[in-house]
Amino acid sequence: MSRVAVVTGGTRGIGAAISLALKNAGYQVAANYAGNDEAAKAFHEETGIPVFKWDVSDYSACTEGLARVAAEIGPVDVLVNNAGITRDTMFHKMTPQQWHDVINTNLTGLFNMTHQVWTGMRERSFGRIVNISSINGQKGQMGQVNYSAAKAGDLGFTKALAQEGAAKNITVNAICPGYIGTEMVLAVPEKVLNERIIPQIPVGRLGEPQEIARCVVFLVSDDAGFITGSTLSANGGQLFV
Repeated sequence: MSRVAVVTGGTRGIGAAISLALKNAGYQVAANYAGNDEAAKAFHEETGIPVFKWDVSDYSACTEGLARVAAEIGPVDVLVNNAGITRDTMFHKMTPQQWHDVINTNLTGLFNMTHQVWTGMRERSFGRIVNISSINGQKGQMGQVNYSAAKAGDLGFTKALAQEGAAKNITVNAICPGYIGTEMVLAVPEKVLNERIIPQIPVGRLGEPQEIARCVVFLVSDDAGFITGSTLSANGGQLFV
């Protein structure tokens, strides 16, 4: 029986590419989403991947959502924490709500999701967890104090939890994408993309969602069993760490 993988934020952008790549690699995939019913329906109809709606910032919703996944598909072997939001603004204009919204989804969401599957992974002596962080969690970004703080927190979460899971054959790794050609990035004005963003990327282009997905497929595979607590930077050479 193939392994069960859950991808949060798994019906759009990078998450959709990850969900599809895992399905094509033989996993039984459950794609989580928070609010865009139309996009989720279209994704399901196109790929056949089952979709499940809940908010990763809500611990109880994660409990209920993952119980549905377990009942309909099976216990979770692979978890990809991809769901994320932005509430960008300069710090002196940032509201407490903008801070908490981003922290609760992009950082606390990792706890809410991972805490649900951790005991089962330990009992079965197998698990793969991949946390999608960001280049801006590594280097910071003006106007993204909330986002950068959350994504940097994801890396600390990854390194600490990897040490706890290693003896139980559970690996925990992170991927830090750079600028990827998703709907959100492509909404940036073309002039800004061409004059301010792409010139910072040594390979001279935006990344593709499928390139991040291929990183995930490797990290959750048996071939990557000796890799844990690591951060894979997929940013076209924009930042070396």
